[in-house]
Amino acid sequence: MKTLRALVVDDSAFSRQTIRRILEECPGVEVIGLAGNGIDAIAKTMRLKPDLITLDLEMPEMDGFSFLRWIMIQKPTAVIIVSSYSDTKTVFKALELGAIDFINKPSKRASVDLKGIEKDLKQKVNAVRGLNMEVLSKNIRLLEPAIEKPVPVAENTVDVVAIGSSTGGPAALQIILTRMPEDFPAGIVISQHMPKGFTGPLAERLNKLSNISIKEAEGGDVIEPGRAFICPGACHLVLKKRAGKTKIFLKDASKEDRYTPSVDIMMASVAEVCGERSIGVLLTGMGSDGRQGMLEIKSKGGYTIAESRETAVVFGMPQEAIKAGAAMKVLPLTDIPPEMIRIAKTGR
Repeated sequence: MKTLRALVVDDSAFSRQTIRRILEECPGVEVIGLAGNGIDAIAKTMRLKPDLITLDLEMPEMDGFSFLRWIMIQKPTAVIIVSSYSDTKTVFKALELGAIDFINKPSKRASVDLKGIEKDLKQKVNAVRGLNMEVLSKNIRLLEPAIEKPVPVAENTVDVVAIGSSTGGPAALQIILTRMPEDFPAGIVISQHMPKGFTGPLAERLNKLSNISIKEAEGGDVIEPGRAFICPGACHLVLKKRAGKTKIFLKDASKEDRYTPSVDIMMASVAEVCGERSIGVLLTGMGSDGRQGMLEIKSKGGYTIAESRETAVVFGMPQEAIKAGAAMKVLPLTDIPPEMIRIAKTGR
């Protein structure tokens, strides 16, 4: 296992030492430096060449955003934001600039409460091992929507598209959803691994950028063509037929659930309710969530697409589905929207 060389960037000496200790407890991680501001971080990045950087956003002399812009141009590197400056606009701005993930500090002041991020930080550091920075850099440049050629509708062959994603997912979802035409003939449901409080703003932001309607799902929402629903954090989304309509039901996740929201749970319900009139799409992320759900959609006669290694920021989830024989098509990210449109509008 290759050793991950980490740089900790934070203006608080207490936070730097606490994060350093957490990282040093991760197998195969070596902390090679500490920096108190963005200027110091640039110098140490150039000299030490870290594989991973934890970055605070509020710092003197040069803030985290300025450093993030610099590093993604000069030396793309895996960056995890660790900051109390964590309103949703800030989070999505950092992700757009190239950060791979975000952890909210429990307090703006140096505090023993910082130990509360330990489990989350270790999990996100583990995801870095499967990260492809070259792909992440390319995907950032794809965030501007492309103009898709209209596809004539022969027959509406799909009722629901189920999309699952994790690390790197917000940018991948933006690339896909902003390429959906206003007349997309199916409904879309999405499970993105994300904590409570962030999925609503993500949906609002994507809705402003897209031709289709996008919202955070609520219990009782009806699946309709040209509408996309993002499962709230800390919940699982399932579909059920009620009075001839396909409706969304939400159930609370438990502490024992490995993945939240669960792609497998969502896709299994889509397979059960929609069968051959469904599409499963599995995007970037670490782990195996979505593998079983994709198998169930395929077994019911639906169509399944996995993102290829070529564009997946973390290839874990798509790779697991491909290895299991669950993916009928393996495509780079920019080829997925036209394939969704083609299948939904004209069939196979």
